[in-house]
Amino acid sequence: MNFRSLRFRITAWYAGLLAGALLIFGISVYLGLERYLYGDLQRSLGRDCRTIANQLLSQRPFKRPDWLNTEIEEAYSPELNNHFIRVIQDGVGVVYLSSPPKDGTFDPAQVPLPIGDEKNGARKASLSTGRLLVDTVQYAAKDGARFTVESGVLYRQVEVVLHGLLVTFAVYMPFIISLAIVSGYWLMRRSLQPVDEITERAEGITSTNLSERLPVIRTGDELERLSKALNHMIERLDGAFQHVHRFSADASHELRTPLTILQLELEGIAQNNLLTSSLADQIGSALEETHRMSHIVENLLVISRFDAGEAKMNLSRLDLGTLAASTAEQMRLLADEKGILFRTSVTGNVYVEGDRPRLQQVIVNLVANAVNYTPEAGEVEVIVRSNGRKALLEVADTGVGISDEALPHVFERFYRADKARSRDSGGAGLGLAIVKAICTAHGAEIRVSSHEGRGSRFTVELPLARVTENTLDQSALRTH
Repeated sequence: MNFRSLRFRITAWYAGLLAGALLIFGISVYLGLERYLYGDLQRSLGRDCRTIANQLLSQRPFKRPDWLNTEIEEAYSPELNNHFIRVIQDGVGVVYLSSPPKDGTFDPAQVPLPIGDEKNGARKASLSTGRLLVDTVQYAAKDGARFTVESGVLYRQVEVVLHGLLVTFAVYMPFIISLAIVSGYWLMRRSLQPVDEITERAEGITSTNLSERLPVIRTGDELERLSKALNHMIERLDGAFQHVHRFSADASHELRTPLTILQLELEGIAQNNLLTSSLADQIGSALEETHRMSHIVENLLVISRFDAGEAKMNLSRLDLGTLAASTAEQMRLLADEKGILFRTSVTGNVYVEGDRPRLQQVIVNLVANAVNYTPEAGEVEVIVRSNGRKALLEVADTGVGISDEALPHVFERFYRADKARSRDSGGAGLGLAIVKAICTAHGAEIRVSSHEGRGSRFTVELPLARVTENTLDQSALRTH
């Protein structure tokens, strides 16, 4: 999972905000429920105290001495209901105290007497077995006697409810958050799927297929506006590239005629026996530069035609190994002149669909490039093999290599690195650009790997031609 992707970040923010909202909601519910239960319990205890005072103590003098005890026991059953009730008469002391509850959760005799402000309102009495919520009401009888009535229950009743709420939150909140994360990630993935489609299509658009357009998401939202804006940008780029290609092709075409005329004129002047030696040298130098400029113009015209898709391609089925072997053999002389070890490792029956002269030009340019930038006693090797899906043409050398900074630019027009491209070698920086254009026209891919000071390796991957019965028969005949 890509933790830096937009999908993950949106899901993380969504999950974080949801978890924070649920946490705030849980705390609010917990505090609100605690306040409500505490208030409701306090009101219930207050009603009990007022009922005892107004309905029982108001009947003094009592019919018999144990009348108050009997009435409270019958009305509230404190022993069964875990209820604490105590009646205190000023100057006399405790006139009634409920019995300990049957479950033994607390001892009423241990509840401290109210003092000061505790004689009115609710308080929490701490016992060894827990906290007791006690509400106190004072009552003055008609005969002047003053009473303090207390009613209480264990705070555990509220704590049990609150604990159950916490358990519920602890169990269900992680489940809800996990479900929200999974569903949120799924929704983000589904929502951003058009972006993936746009990205995939955009990655396939290069300078050679700017006529293609990105899919437009008909949703009326930001994605539709983005796809339309990108298509407009690609359209403008297509127009700019077409203008550059037309200019290159037209300029190259227009320069061919005057350069040819200039070359012929200079050749005619150079044949004049009346020229001085210095003037002849100057004309020879000019003629050499004219030849070089004509070669550059021809190469530019070739590249422009490939870019515009106007280059004529006579595709035929051919054995790449045989073509590479014969072409390399013709160029062995260049390597021998520099004392370079020239080797070929060619696998037969590697058939491709291609234009023979164009593929031969690829081999020539790559081998010439390798020989030019390999010092004496170096090595150059031409390899042709198949990996089962592609035909591989490799040209490797032990030359000066290409720096990491220059490596991404070696197929650009007129590009020269300080070591791997030198005008002194006679190159114009168009050889590899032509190789790239020819490979693109054949649906091939060319790669380069290099280590500065240790040499370079150029690899061309061509689609294999389909095997036919004639090919199998020829292979069988060669085997026998």
